[in-house]
Amino acid sequence: QVQLVESGGGLVQTGGSLTLSCAASGRSFSNSAMGWFRQVPGKEREFVATISWAGSTTDYADSVKGRFIISRDNAKNSVYLHMNNLKPEDTAVYYCAIAGQSLVTRILSHYDYWGQGTQVTVSS
Repeated sequence: QVQLVESGGGLVQTGGSLTLSCAASGRSFSNSAMGWFRQVPGKEREFVATISWAGSTTDYADSVKGRFIISRDNAKNSVYLHMNNLKPEDTAVYYCAIAGQSLVTRILSHYDYWGQGTQVTVSS
């Protein structure tokens, strides 16, 4: 059974930093792209960042480019999201996901497996 478990969320002040972690279990995902999405109540889940199977290619939403960094450790079947200079508008539940392809993708429907989400709250 495939399972994704996120951790690292919490409450932080504007300008602060957080690192989210996501550990996958059930099988190896070293050949799959991985991504992070976020969602606030009443809105659709939105793309944040994605990384290719080897970690050589990344893509970011314009709203986080230059502030967030996605990375992965295939030996640990894990993906990370390093978030810097956080803003109140970054407040959301953050989800990690594993794609059914090896190349980066922003499209939500391209992701087959999802974590349960972790809350990030940025106070002003």
